Amino acid sequence: MKKILVGVALIGSAVSAQAADLAVKAPYLKAPIAAVYDWTGFYIGANVGVGLGRDLQTHAVPAGGVASHLSPQGVIGGGQIGYNWQSNTTFLGPLLIGVEADIQGSGMTDGHTTLSSPLGAANYNQKLDWFTTVRGRVGLVRGPVVGYFTGGFAAANVKTTVTQIGGIVPFAFSETRTGWTIGSGVEAAIGGNWTGKIEYLYLDLGNRNDVFGTQALRTEYRESIFRVGLNYRIGGNGMYITPPPANWAGLYLGGNFGGATARNRTTSSVIFSENFNLSPDGFVGGGQIGYNWQASNWVFGAEADFQGSTQKDDRAAVLSSLLLYNQKLPWFGTARARLGYTVGSTLFYATGGYAYGNVKTNVVTAFSNETFNRSRSGYAVGAGVETPFQLFGLLGPNWTSKTEYLYVDLGSTTDSFLGGAAVSTSKVTNHMLRTGINYHFNQPVVAKY
Repeated sequence: MKKILVGVALIGSAVSAQAADLAVKAPYLKAPIAAVYDWTGFYIGANVGVGLGRDLQTHAVPAGGVASHLSPQGVIGGGQIGYNWQSNTTFLGPLLIGVEADIQGSGMTDGHTTLSSPLGAANYNQKLDWFTTVRGRVGLVRGPVVGYFTGGFAAANVKTTVTQIGGIVPFAFSETRTGWTIGSGVEAAIGGNWTGKIEYLYLDLGNRNDVFGTQALRTEYRESIFRVGLNYRIGGNGMYITPPPANWAGLYLGGNFGGATARNRTTSSVIFSENFNLSPDGFVGGGQIGYNWQASNWVFGAEADFQGSTQKDDRAAVLSSLLLYNQKLPWFGTARARLGYTVGSTLFYATGGYAYGNVKTNVVTAFSNETFNRSRSGYAVGAGVETPFQLFGLLGPNWTSKTEYLYVDLGSTTDSFLGGAAVSTSKVTNHMLRTGINYHFNQPVVAKY
């Protein structure tokens, strides 16, 4: 995930950081003069989200070996504490510099993988019980909104067990691993001393190499964390006057760019039935069009998008490396409803609806090389934050940027190969983080701070 979501997340934070607060000029309401929002000070908060691992595991045995991604997935939650300093710069304007520490409980687990080798079948089980990070934060402030990137130290407890046929446990360990983390987010005021944020973190916990008997096991630990959080600013400027709701009503269109990783539970039946994960990851990008209706602070909308994707996984070698897999997700699209609540010029929203996409699977054996293209449909759910976007004053008040998380489920795809003697089935699910810009066909008014 380092090559895709982290780079995209940093781009997303830079885009979102250009947010300048907007307020609609209603014919019957004059916007109040807002106090300057100051992010300086301590804060404490809580968060909840989902974690997904993409941990390549290679198991070498005499006369063969297997490889696939273990994908521990589950709900994560915990708390954070931090401190922000806000200062002005000549070119960029207000700059936020901060430090933050968090501790998370984790339900991330994966016991799905069972593979065959010359020594027999083995089940692989991996868990991430907890993790913690200590990070710096740097962001650009636009009134009550800050887009930031973050990075620093990470530690986590990891448990791995390899159980061979007959219930024999040749290998098991539980250890606290250390590494580094990087990511980005958008945080916005929601009233008083309270702020809300959406954040992505990528954790690299290094690699582990183990030898037991005549076998060797290598595991790479790469985790992606998607979460939302709520912070209370201790001694913050609670007297800040929130501007009237911005005008989100009307038609808009735009583009987006991001990254995604899949966790495709796969079963292959040839000589033996094997279970493993295909985990295509890569960049995504495309366009969207939508329409919003607004009632006071509530925003109701519909949006459709279409995405190209570079996602692929060509690392799976199963059945003693006699079956090689290469799976891609070349494109997908969604048609979703949006329900949001606007605080000043910041729109917090949830979204969900129909999803469709293409799954391309290549299977190589000693006797064949076959590729299957399948179009699948399913659903998408997610959440995001949308704010005004002016790009240092180069764009007008009709532009906004958004940072969005989507979970996409495209159901199952089944392919037969070797003349119908073998069958492979994949359950296709996808986690995506993307940032976008929209042009709204209305005339919002820039609020003055």
